[in-house]
Amino acid sequence: MRVLLLGANGFLGRFVADRLLADPAVHLTALGRGDDADVRFDLAGGSPGALTRFLGAVHPGVVINCAGATRGGARDLTRHNTVAVATVCEALRRSGCGARLVQLGCASEYGPSQQGSSTAEDAIPRPGGPYGVSKLAATELVLGAGLDAVVLRVFSPVGPGTPAGSPLGRLAEAMRRAMQSGDSELKLSGLGVQRDFVDVRDVARAVHAASLSAAQGVVNIGTGRAVKLRDAAAVLARVAGYAGALHELDGPSGRPSIGAPRTESVLDHLSAGQAPYPDGCGGWQQADVRPARDRLGWRPRINLEESLADIWMEAACRI
Repeated sequence: MRVLLLGANGFLGRFVADRLLADPAVHLTALGRGDDADVRFDLAGGSPGALTRFLGAVHPGVVINCAGATRGGARDLTRHNTVAVATVCEALRRSGCGARLVQLGCASEYGPSQQGSSTAEDAIPRPGGPYGVSKLAATELVLGAGLDAVVLRVFSPVGPGTPAGSPLGRLAEAMRRAMQSGDSELKLSGLGVQRDFVDVRDVARAVHAASLSAAQGVVNIGTGRAVKLRDAAAVLARVAGYAGALHELDGPSGRPSIGAPRTESVLDHLSAGQAPYPDGCGGWQQADVRPARDRLGWRPRINLEESLADIWMEAACRI
């Protein structure tokens, strides 16, 4: 099976590439902006015609799109998350190669959900920020392109390689600094939110399964269990061997006054009225994962403690 992987150098793409390379039946070609890509191509700036010619030469059976941006202004997010997907869809349509498209979406497309609920694929999307809007627009492009396509809406991916700027990445870095300086207590803010954390290696398994399946439309990829960030912090402290006290500050963090105890904020500094978590999804999010089981034959395998242990190992190695 010839597979064309877009975004192989990203957080998710690296593990998808590893998973596919472990399958002897897969012949993998990576396309991206980096020098280590098999083919250099900028999806946000390249023309559909150029990509069409490449598809004609490679003739993949599956195209997997892990490319995109999670940070930046609305203009950059639109270019990398929406315009780039429009280029992919148009190139696939023109090429006539019949390749299956596996698009990685995200739970931010749904926006805030009701406390205690599990979000199903038929929920009406109400993204709470420009990132979710740009990803939702990409999903609509894929679903409306008339292709053999599936969109995997990934909830909160964690594990090795977790970006240092993400909430769990910031939490691990705050704990590393506290242990390095010998602080006996760590004051944290923004720990009340609950998210469905799914290991990045399980996400890669889901992508592999989706590439082999006949599933179309949208499929959620999560664990089906929301976890409070404060509980994740307690697990991280245990795996890190941090013996100090964790003190939670209610509400958004502010800048400490002169002479006040040092405070670490897991999140960006937020002003009143902003969402308590940078994905624009409010205080709660949990996936309904039954369709992933029924349509892809996929279930998560790696528990959160193992994911957090891997995050900590990387943070502890930083100088």
